[in-house]
Amino acid sequence: MTFIVDASVTLAWCFEDEATEATEAVLRRLLTEGGLAPSHWPLEVANALRSGERRGRLNQEKLEEARSVLTILPVDVATADIGSALGLLDTARAHDLSVYDAAYLDLAASRSMGLATIDQRLAAVCRTVGIPLIA
Repeated sequence: MTFIVDASVTLAWCFEDEATEATEAVLRRLLTEGGLAPSHWPLEVANALRSGERRGRLNQEKLEEARSVLTILPVDVATADIGSALGLLDTARAHDLSVYDAAYLDLAASRSMGLATIDQRLAAVCRTVGIPLIA
């Protein structure tokens, strides 16, 4: 595995209006090289799909297509315990991020890996602290 993948870029592969050439390039790279995500990533992605379904952004057919894509992704999920999760409070506070986004940042920093994200705030923090962005 060569980079960290976050929910924002993952969801771009599920919502047509969020897909770009850059997000498709990340998907191609992920399928070739594999990736890593923090422990909350599967739940964050599933929750966003449910929200998209409730808001009418995904019908049942599109949801099933998303499910098919997501279940084949070569993404390893890092485990977390309560101690490491609580440790993310400092990172979140230092960079004015949610704990969820701090988990992506921390994982990228601790593994010396780039981060694939389309979240502008998280990307700005990555640039500030020197974490390479994958696009």
